[in-house]
Amino acid sequence: MDNTIASTMRRKYARRLFLRKLKSDLMVGLTLLATVIALVPLFLVLGYLLSKGASSVNWDFFTKLPVPVGQAGGGMANAIVGTFELVGLASLIGVPIGIGAGIYVAEHHGRGLAQAVRFAADIMMGIPSIVIGIFVYAVVVQPVGGFSTMAGAVALAIIMIPLVTRTTEEMILLVPPELREAALALGVPDWRTTLSVVVRTATSGIATGIILAIARITGETAPLLFTAFGNRFWSTSLTQPIASLTVQVYTYAISPFASWQRQAWAGALVLTTIVLALEIGVRWVTQGSARAAR
Repeated sequence: MDNTIASTMRRKYARRLFLRKLKSDLMVGLTLLATVIALVPLFLVLGYLLSKGASSVNWDFFTKLPVPVGQAGGGMANAIVGTFELVGLASLIGVPIGIGAGIYVAEHHGRGLAQAVRFAADIMMGIPSIVIGIFVYAVVVQPVGGFSTMAGAVALAIIMIPLVTRTTEEMILLVPPELREAALALGVPDWRTTLSVVVRTATSGIATGIILAIARITGETAPLLFTAFGNRFWSTSLTQPIASLTVQVYTYAISPFASWQRQAWAGALVLTTIVLALEIGVRWVTQGSARAAR
């Protein structure tokens, strides 16, 4: 009788173990399938861009100006330089403001002003970028009397600020409160505790948010149409229109000329490569912070 009971219990246990393993394998398979489905569009886009634009990416593309229709060669050197200038200026404007606002919101999250800043950041992240472009056109371009690099940088900075603000706030809130308490117990002033202990601990997470925000604004087109406008010649002046990859790609892509369309594919490939490099930078930063934590 005891052997029969033990055998029955072993069979039930084996059946339960089999069902658990079956469920586990099924869920692992579903997650792998979902991962493949998520990655397929990425590789399709990258593959299509390579097939269309790789043949037009050469040394001239990075060193020469656009040429008129009907002439062979040319490149987007001015647009590449303009993109880096616009993104760099936007980062100089947006990153300090975003980090400062994020620190304030995290350190004074119970105050009315901090709640208002958080709410405004959430709203701004949902505003279409073209609306921001129209706003900057009304308050910067029209009063000055012309399109300019600075107007484009201001538009991109407005897009960047709420992203950096919310990321900074979240990263600071993840810092263990014991670190702050230890610093305060040693007699360190509150402001220095925030900057030297809390913010330093959250540096890698804040840097990740900044890189993601830069990747976001690098691919923006609509705001630049109303602010920086574009330029077919060399221009690095802050008060003059400037070329950018996104606007140049848009202009060439909607043109009826095959040579310009090939240049548009090449520009799209280069722009995607830049954004992909920024995303890889995010992975490198996060992995480095994880290794440091271990």
